[in-house]
Amino acid sequence: MSLLLALALATAVVSPAQAAPAESFDALAARAKAAFAASRDAEALEAYRAALVQKPDWDEGLWYVATILYQSGRRAEADAAYERFLAVKPQVGAGWVLRGFCAFETGDYKRAASLLHRGVGIGLGGNKELDTLGRLRLAMALVKTYEFELALQPLTILSRAAADDPRVLDTTGLAILRMAMLPEEVPAERRDLVRRAGRAAALHFADRSTDAEKAYDELVAAYPKEPWIRYAQGVFYLRTDSERAVAALRGELEVNPTNVHACLDIAFELLKLQRFDEAQGAAERAVRMAPSLFASHVALGRALVEKGDLERGIGELQRALLLAPEAAEVHFALARAYAKAGREEDAARERAEFARLEQARAAAGGSTAAPAEVRP
Repeated sequence: MSLLLALALATAVVSPAQAAPAESFDALAARAKAAFAASRDAEALEAYRAALVQKPDWDEGLWYVATILYQSGRRAEADAAYERFLAVKPQVGAGWVLRGFCAFETGDYKRAASLLHRGVGIGLGGNKELDTLGRLRLAMALVKTYEFELALQPLTILSRAAADDPRVLDTTGLAILRMAMLPEEVPAERRDLVRRAGRAAALHFADRSTDAEKAYDELVAAYPKEPWIRYAQGVFYLRTDSERAVAALRGELEVNPTNVHACLDIAFELLKLQRFDEAQGAAERAVRMAPSLFASHVALGRALVEKGDLERGIGELQRALLLAPEAAEVHFALARAYAKAGREEDAARERAEFARLEQARAAAGGSTAAPAEVRP
């Protein structure tokens, strides 16, 4: 046989006319859906991937590939698959949440917190179970990365929906006590403390004030030397009873002398009560503890201004501005101080900047109320 004839015969064997016809996209999609419904995940995955070769932006196929991989425990592959899905459908909150789950389950808590925050913020289309787990894991990830204050936002929402859920109680307790761990990592000898702290705070967040007050009293009685629990109790009282709030916060400083949050809350509460000498003392202590925290200088500056020491007060507020130039609260306080000092041009400039920042905050969904105080 000549070489030319051999090549012709070989070409004929693999000729497209002789090959089996390729499966259509519709056929592959139908086969993938049927296999997935029947829990034949390997077959479904193969069919979805084959369909995506023909139609790469098919969002349903991208979603189910990611979901099958996630359910199979293949977290890294699932994360990449959800990323591909989100490139097509970026406004599907569930995709971000499930990417967050992939990061959470592989121990990347900082990344998990970012992804979960985005997904929960977009919304989960009424999927209550996914919303609850997303918020819970967001809180857990924030606690693990020492973002205790940020963790309180999702925990407040969860507490109002399920104040008795053990997962919520334990995560809340860890946030309140500033313990950067997951609930399952709590040592046996600390579990009662964590659960009781979480219960008191969850009742507080759920606006069950009578129950919360009792739970805090019992918690303090059981653990009188434990840091952070009197601070939580003091914050609880800030809304209703200034004197008890200040007393609890001072009690916190007795067992936890470096708690600058307690010191600042005392200072701001005393400013509200117009007890300016005491407020100055608390604010000066806060400045010594945390000179790089803008709120410390705001508290001291406001106390000095109220006492008539305008030069020193303005100086402290200007230090606060250097530390936090985008904090609307600082511009508000400076405007009032400049007005008292008769510096109308400076006051007008700070009022204008305060208004600009508040408009930006409102556009982003924040509060536009003029601040009476600055919390850390």
